[in-house]
Amino acid sequence: MNYWALNAIFLTVVALIAIVAAVRIRSVRPWVAVTITLGVLLVMTAVFDNVMIGVGLVGYEPTLISGAFIGIAPLEDFAYAVAAAILLPSLWMLLPAGSRASGVDTRPGA
Repeated sequence: MNYWALNAIFLTVVALIAIVAAVRIRSVRPWVAVTITLGVLLVMTAVFDNVMIGVGLVGYEPTLISGAFIGIAPLEDFAYAVAAAILLPSLWMLLPAGSRASGVDTRPGA
């Protein structure tokens, strides 16, 4: 299995959860924040992945990558940043409002 196939599995799950969150929330406002966060995260990923690969901390099997790079980081490596930046806010939006209160535990008996 190559990296794109592995990414496809994770990104499909993320896309489905994001679609459910978008349908349920029906507001553009949270997605603006997600988009800004994604942009910052992708820039940081590009910088730090290139450093980690450049110093030999991580490496990739050449037969499993597409050959598309940003610097020396394979394009496939950015899928995890995309998944995290979309999945975590989507899950947060799907939580019941009471459980999202800042630091307040709304469970009975807590």
